[in-house]
Amino acid sequence: MRDPRYDPLFEPIRIGPVTAKNRFFQVPHCNGMGHAMPLAHAAMREVKAEGGWAVVSTEECEIHPSTDLTPYVEARLWDDRDIPALALMCEKVHAHGALAAVELTHNGPAASNLFSREVLLAPSHQPTKYGYPHQARAMDKADIRDYRRWHREAAVRGMQAGMDIVYVYAAHDLSLAMHFLQRRRNQRTDEYGGSLENRVRLLRELLEDTRDAVGHRCGVALRFATEEMLGPGGVELAEARDIVGLLAELPDLWDVNVSAWHNDSLPSRFGAEGAQEPFIDFVKKTTSKPVVGVGRFTSPDTMVSQLRRGVIDIIGAARPSIADPFLPRKIEEGRIDDIRECIGCNVCVSGDNTVSPIRCTQNPSMGEEWRKGWHPERIAPARKPSKVLVVGAGPAGLEAARALGQRGFEVSLAEASRQLGGRVSREARLPGLAEWARVRDWRVGQINKMANVATYLDSRLEAADVLAFGAEHVVIATGARWRRDGFGRSHGLGIEGFADNPAVFTPDDLMDGRLPEGDVVVFDDDGGYHATVLAELLAKAGCRVHFVTPEDVVAPWGQYTLEYRHVRKRLAALGVSVHVSRMVAGYSGRRLRLQDAWSEATFELGADGVVSVTSRLPDERLFLSLREREADWKDAGLVSAHRIGDCDAPGLIAHAVYAGHALAQGLGEAAADTVPFRRHFHHALGP
Repeated sequence: MRDPRYDPLFEPIRIGPVTAKNRFFQVPHCNGMGHAMPLAHAAMREVKAEGGWAVVSTEECEIHPSTDLTPYVEARLWDDRDIPALALMCEKVHAHGALAAVELTHNGPAASNLFSREVLLAPSHQPTKYGYPHQARAMDKADIRDYRRWHREAAVRGMQAGMDIVYVYAAHDLSLAMHFLQRRRNQRTDEYGGSLENRVRLLRELLEDTRDAVGHRCGVALRFATEEMLGPGGVELAEARDIVGLLAELPDLWDVNVSAWHNDSLPSRFGAEGAQEPFIDFVKKTTSKPVVGVGRFTSPDTMVSQLRRGVIDIIGAARPSIADPFLPRKIEEGRIDDIRECIGCNVCVSGDNTVSPIRCTQNPSMGEEWRKGWHPERIAPARKPSKVLVVGAGPAGLEAARALGQRGFEVSLAEASRQLGGRVSREARLPGLAEWARVRDWRVGQINKMANVATYLDSRLEAADVLAFGAEHVVIATGARWRRDGFGRSHGLGIEGFADNPAVFTPDDLMDGRLPEGDVVVFDDDGGYHATVLAELLAKAGCRVHFVTPEDVVAPWGQYTLEYRHVRKRLAALGVSVHVSRMVAGYSGRRLRLQDAWSEATFELGADGVVSVTSRLPDERLFLSLREREADWKDAGLVSAHRIGDCDAPGLIAHAVYAGHALAQGLGEAAADTVPFRRHFHHALGP
C-alpha cells in the first residue's frame, strides 16, 4: 500500500501532446550499447518501463555522420536505416505504458568523426574538445541550414520510430546548440554570435523546427545546462536565467542540469543527493511548462519535497534508475525498504567511457537483461533447493547468499568477524564513501526477510568445519588483503625496503585505525580510488602528505568515473603534494628513493611512513585447503566448492557483487540449461 505522502509522485502530467502517467522520468543516459547492440539496449530500457518509469529516454542520438562519436557507442539516426533499432526500444517501452524519448544531438567540436571521416563543425574555428589532432571548422550559413535540416529529419525519424518525446540538446558542453551559447566557442560576428540574443538564435530555431516537424504528436523537450562551473568562460547562472527567460514557453518540457558531465553526474564522494537544486530552482519560476531535474534522488521524501517546494515538477534520474529500475514501483507499492539505492560510485559511467556495456555496483543485472536474461527483481527458482554454505559476508558473499535465498536454497552465511559487509563496511568509513555502505545495507535487509537464510557472525571456519557442516555446495568469499611488499604493476619483484618494514603501511592498516604520522608518502601503483581517499584521510588527520605514482596522471581510473577533476581539486585544497611519473626505487630510514619513470633521474623524499597501495592477495587459504581434501567431499556430502569475488581475483566492489550474483544464477543448473552469453552478430531489424 502506497504511503499517501507520496501521492504527488504518481500524478499524471502533460508534456505537450502526450501525458506521462507519473512523475518518474529516466533522463537520457549513456550505456555503452547504443547503435551497436540494439537488442541489449532495448531490453535494458524495457526493464525501466516495467519498473514504473513514466518516461524512458535514449542516450545521446547522433543525427548525422558529421557528429560521429567513435569510439563511443551512442544511439544513431543518421538515416532511415537507423529507425528499426530505436523502434524496437519504443515497442518494448510502450508495452509497459511508458513514453519513449530520444535525445538528438550534433556534438560539433566534441565529436571525433573517426569513423565517418567527415569534417568537424563548430560555431567558430577551434580545436576538437577531446584532443584529436585535427580542428573543427567554422560553420557558414549553409552549414547552419544543413544542421537545422539534419536535426529536423532526425526528429521525424524519431517520431516514425515511435518516440513520444523528442529532445533538443544544449547541455554538458556536448552539442552544437550549447556551443553556440558559449562565448569561448562562439566568436562569430553575424546574427548567430555576439549578443546573448544572437547566441540563442540557433537554439530557438532548433526548437521551432522540432515543434513544427513533430510537435503535433511528440512533446518537445529542451535539455539545458544552467551552469558550467567555469566562471565567465562558460555559461553562468546569471546568463542562464536570461536564456530561460528568452525561451521560457517554447519547449514543452525543460530538462535542466549543470555542466559538464563530471559536475552533472557528481560522484557521491563530492556531492550529496539533490546537490543541483541551487542551480535549477529558478527555472520553474520562469516558465509555465513542466520542469524535470536530477539530483541522484533515491529518497521518496526528498523527491516529494522537490515537488512540493516547487523546485521541479518531475523527478529525473539516470543513476538511480540504473541501480534500481523498479524504484517507482517500489514506492507505489509501499516497499520503500526494498529500494536498491544508488551509491554514486559511477561504475555505470565507466561503461560509456571504456566503450563497454553498462554495469552497476548495486544492480548486477544492469546490462545483462538481454545478454544473459537477468532481471533485477526476478530469478529462476532452484531446480533442487539444496543446502549451501557461504563463507564470508563481504559484497560477494552477501549477494550470493541473497540471490541463492531468493532462488529457494537453504543458505547459511558464515562471517569470521563481528560485522557484515567485509570491505564495504571498512571502506564506507573512509572520507566520502559513507553511501557505499548501501551495498551492505540493502543486501542485509533483504536477507533478514528470508527464513531460508541464516547468518552467523564471529564464525571463522577451517576446512574440517566446512566438511562437517553437511552442505551440498560451498561458496568461499573470504576477500583479499593489500600487499605490503610493493608488488604491483610497476614493481614485479616488490620494492626494496618495504617488506616487514614497520614504517610501511597498507590500506588495511589505515582502515584498521593504524595511521602513520608526520611526513607520509602515499604510493599509488593501483590507479583506483583507494590511494586518493587514503591521502585525504591522512591529510585531514594532520599528516604532511605526498602522493606518488608511476602513472602520468593521478588515479587514472577516476577519468572513467568522472572523479579525476574533483580528486585533483580536493588534493590541492588539502595541501597534498602530487608527484606523477615517479617510480619508487627503495626505502631506508626516513628516505624514500624515487626515479623518474621516463628520464630515470633520481630523487629523494623524507618519509616518516609510506602507504603502499599496489595490489592485493586473495585470502584463498580456505578454498585451497578444501581442494586438498577433495577426496573427503563425497563422504561429507559436498558436491561443489566455488570461490568468488576478491577471494578469486580482487577488483572493484562491482566485480564482487557481480561474481556473487553470477554464482547464484548458475548454481545447480546444467550448462545446457543456462542462458548463453548472447552477442550481436547480426539482427533482423532492417536492411
